[in-house]
Amino acid sequence: MKTVSAPKRIFGSKNITLIGAIVVVVLFYYLIKPTYLSGNNIRSIMNAMSLSGMLCVGITVLLICGEVDLASGSEAMLGGIVCGLCLQAGLPVVVSILVAVAFGVVAGLINALLINVLNLMSFIASIGMSSVYIGLGAFMTEGSGVNLSGNILLLGSTALFNTIPLPFVVMLVLLIVYGFILRYTNLGRTIYMVGGNRMAARLTGINPKRITTAMFINNGVIASLAGVLLASRMHVANPNAASTGALDAITAAVLGGVSFVGGVGGMGGCFIGIVLMNAFTNGLTGVGLTTNYQLIAQGILLIIALSVDFFGEQARQRKLLG
Repeated sequence: MKTVSAPKRIFGSKNITLIGAIVVVVLFYYLIKPTYLSGNNIRSIMNAMSLSGMLCVGITVLLICGEVDLASGSEAMLGGIVCGLCLQAGLPVVVSILVAVAFGVVAGLINALLINVLNLMSFIASIGMSSVYIGLGAFMTEGSGVNLSGNILLLGSTALFNTIPLPFVVMLVLLIVYGFILRYTNLGRTIYMVGGNRMAARLTGINPKRITTAMFINNGVIASLAGVLLASRMHVANPNAASTGALDAITAAVLGGVSFVGGVGGMGGCFIGIVLMNAFTNGLTGVGLTTNYQLIAQGILLIIALSVDFFGEQARQRKLLG
C-alpha cells in the first residue's frame, strides 16, 4: 500500500504546492524590502484579506454549487452605502447593519430569480447586476461617499490583542464555520452533489434551484457584511469601493483548488489562495508598482488560475472515462 505523508493527508498535494509558493513570495519580497514583514505591513495584509476573504467564502460555496456571482464586490459596496445612509438617517448601528443584511438577501434573491426563473447564466446575470449596483451606488451618494462616525467605526478599528484586526477575525470565523458545513453536514454534501451533477442530485430528491437560491442569498449577506466592515475601516462608504472584489475572490478560490465548473473545492484551499493572492498583491505595492501594473498582474494571476482549473478538469474527465 502506498503511504502518504502527514502533510499531504492534512493539506493535499496541491495545497502544499501553494503553501510553498507563499513561502517563496514572502521571501522574495522580504529580500527586496525587509519592511514587508513588519508588524504594520502584516496588519495591512490582514486588513486586505478580510474583504477578499469574506467575499471568497461566499463565492467558494457558490462555485462548488456550480454558480458564480460577479456582482459580489458591487454588493459589498452597496451594502456599505446602505448602512451608511441608514446611520445618517439616525438609525441605530445594529438596525443599520440589519438593513444592509436585508439588502444582501434581496440581492441574492434577484440573482436567483434571474438564473432559476429566467434561465440566465449566472455569469451573465451577475455582470448585469454588478452594473446596476454600481449605478445605484453612484446615484445614492451623488458620486461621492457616505462619511461614517460613531460606534460603527469600532468594527473596523478594533484589534484582538491589539494586533489582529476584527474584520480578519470575522473572516476566519466564516472560513471555519463554512468549512465545517461543507465537510461534515448534509447541506455541505448536498452542495457538492448539486455542483458535481445537477441531474443526479435531482434524481435523489434534491431541489437544485432551492439550494442555489439559498447560496445566492448567503453570498449576498456575506458580501453586504464585508462592505459594512470595509466602510467602517475606511470611515467612508465609497461607491468606488471593492471594484475588483469579485474577481479577487474568484482568483483566490480557484487558486485554492475550487473548480469553476462546480463540485470541487473547500475552505482550506480557499484560505491558502487568499493568503497567496494578498501576499502577492501587497508586495507589488511595496515595491512601488502603480495600480495599473497591479491590475495587470492580478489579471494574469486570474488567467493562470483559471487555466490550471481548466486543464485539471480535463484531466479529471479523462480519468473518469478511463
